[in-house]
Amino acid sequence: MKNIILVLSFLGTLFSILAQAQTYPSQPIKIVVPFAAGGPSDILARDFAPKLGESLGQPIIIDNKPGAGANLAAEFVAHSKPDGYTLFLMMIGTQAINETLYKKLNYSVTKDFAPISLVASSSLIFVANPSAPFKTIPELIAYAKANPGKVNFGSSGTGTPLHLGGELFNVQAGTDILHVPYKGAAPALTDVMAGQIQTAIVGTPAALPYIKSGNLVGLGVTSLKRSPNAPNIPAIAETLPKFEVELVYSLVAPAGTPPAIISKLNSQIQKIMNNAEMKSQLSSQGFEVVTSTPSQLSDYIKAEVLKWGPIVKKSGATAE
Repeated sequence: MKNIILVLSFLGTLFSILAQAQTYPSQPIKIVVPFAAGGPSDILARDFAPKLGESLGQPIIIDNKPGAGANLAAEFVAHSKPDGYTLFLMMIGTQAINETLYKKLNYSVTKDFAPISLVASSSLIFVANPSAPFKTIPELIAYAKANPGKVNFGSSGTGTPLHLGGELFNVQAGTDILHVPYKGAAPALTDVMAGQIQTAIVGTPAALPYIKSGNLVGLGVTSLKRSPNAPNIPAIAETLPKFEVELVYSLVAPAGTPPAIISKLNSQIQKIMNNAEMKSQLSSQGFEVVTSTPSQLSDYIKAEVLKWGPIVKKSGATAE
């Protein structure tokens, strides 16, 4: 009798999950972005969210929750109800770094999220105020060496790939450019343009409009080759061989979200992101569309945690 009750209970739960997936979504969906409005993550989310909403038949709301190196947003989503209505646009490198960087986290990037799909990738770019006494990466290196401790760079937060990309630059270039953390790319760019700091390392999509308008100077991109969207800006690797840092974005849900909902979201992401119009739109802003299965994304997140752990420890960077 006990076994029959357990079986009936299991079947009841299964049917409930299947019914939920069939009616999903029945209300607006929230995508939480871990950085301030105007940065690359925000730009990406606002590009694909309307199309995803159309495809699912419900509006999608973008909720910017900057702060604590993306941990505020990550923790919020990790502890949200696993019903498919709260999703997280995860910058994988940032969350993988945080696993080692922070002494205590109230979530686990490998255990507390249900992977949905990779979404896109982009390079970073080193930018400077037009009045800065350097216009190229070689000039920046020469100036920084001649003026140790007097040049600084902004990033979207301590321990982010942007921050560690700057530290990697210091190691390879033999410079001592000081880090200034912000709560996103947009405020860092604002301070560069205002002359409060001399340089910043940000996502290429966030910086390109200001470079094209002449408000910023693009010193170099962090991809191994020049960006097709900014072919006149050299790759840093042209000066520092093999220098490369890339941002990879994905969509995840709280752990425990029903597999049928994850599958539905994955199929819709695949459809809209691989549409030629969407690819062209994102490419013009410095993104490359990259999608995956939930399993492939899970494997990638775990690999990134293993990759960045030793690098963070070697850098000596820590955060509370």
